This record gives sequence, structure tokens and C-alpha cells, in this order.
Amino acid sequence: MERLFQIDFVYTAATYSVVVLATVVFLAIFESVTKYNNWQQIKNGNVSVALATGGKIFGVANIFRFSIQHNDSILTMLTWGGYGFTLLLFGYFIFEFLTPSFKVDEEIAKDNRAVGFLSFIISVGLSFVIGAGIIK
Repeated sequence: MERLFQIDFVYTAATYSVVVLATVVFLAIFESVTKYNNWQQIKNGNVSVALATGGKIFGVANIFRFSIQHNDSILTMLTWGGYGFTLLLFGYFIFEFLTPSFKVDEEIAKDNRAVGFLSFIISVGLSFVIGAGIIK
């Protein structure tokens, strides 16, 4: 298997597959901690939910980008990606905690685009910070 992963096309397909699967799992986890149904809200045209969810997708992908660049094995890449996702999710809870005058989930569910956009920016920004800390 080690020799097979030395072929660039195979390694790229393997990392791609793992990241897509991990992203689906991480989005399911994210969905379980929000008070609304992400995909139903997006289907109904809720731009705020789309922004918040898109930020999470971008954030996870960006964390994995750093992880792929700095690690040689798929298992190590996946471990760092999982750890990065956990930190990203923790950042979401901090966002909720630091806004006591309103509930982030409720505002996003009501399509408050300012809150949805801020959630997007927080996810993207934190993904760069988390990614910068990933090492071999």
C-alpha cells in the first residue's frame, strides 16, 4: 500500500476521498449541534444558513489543506483534520457565548444575514489560524 501511495495520482485520489468523507461526517456533527435543519433551511432559501454552512465547509477544507501539506500519512492528515474541526466547532460555541444579547442559531435560522456572514468569516478566519498551527 505504501508503494501505491507514492504515485501522486493515487495519493491525491486517496486524500480527496478521505477529506470528502470526513467533511460529510463533520457536517453531520455540525448539524447535530445547531437548532435548525441546515439542508432544509438551505432548500428554503435561507442565505444565512448557507453562509454559515459554507463557512464550515471552507473551514474544514482549508484545515485539511494545511494538514495535507504538512503530513505524509493519510492517518496523520485525518487526525490533524479532526483536531482542527474540533477547534473550529469550539470557535462556533465561543461565538455563541460572546454574543449574549442574541442567540446565533436563532438569528441564523431567521435568515439574519449579518450573523450568517459573521459566522462565515469566523469559520474561514479560524481555519487559517488552526491550519497555521498544524505541524509534521
